Amino acid sequence: MKEHSTKISILAAAARVVQRDGVGRLTIDAVAHEARLSKGGVLYHFASKDALVAAMLDRMLASFTADMARHAAADPEPRGRLTRAYVRATDYPNPEDAALTTGLLAVIANDPAQMAEKRTLFAEWQATLLADGLSPALATIIRLAADGLWMADLFGLAPPQGELRAQVLQRLLAMTQPEGE
Repeated sequence: MKEHSTKISILAAAARVVQRDGVGRLTIDAVAHEARLSKGGVLYHFASKDALVAAMLDRMLASFTADMARHAAADPEPRGRLTRAYVRATDYPNPEDAALTTGLLAVIANDPAQMAEKRTLFAEWQATLLADGLSPALATIIRLAADGLWMADLFGLAPPQGELRAQVLQRLLAMTQPEGE
């Protein structure tokens, strides 16, 4: 159990380093310092910076999947439930999360094996939405729009703010209702 909590502490420390200093400053030494561990202590749990980055991204994607499941479980309407959950889980206008995700994506973009794993996960999410009771085209349009909002947040590409953001999200969610088709 302690090993698990140490790994979580290391991942949290690495996230703080990326958020505060940028992904270019993410080193095993910096993470060890932030986590108040020795470099060997970090390397015991993560054999390399690449392994650390992969674990950070895996943790974030697992969190997204858990958020999606939580939103789906709270939704009483079966038709479109998973698509609504996807939209809700994708909406995280927290600048710290966006900075962390952007940095991690930049690192794995140059790693074909990591990208292949992430593509598989996104394909699984897409397949789930296609079986959600909406027309496949509509479910895909909603997913792509939610992904576009997520990317606008991540890269600061004029993401909608305030009331406009709320209206965009509400419109996407409304499209998942029977009258949305």
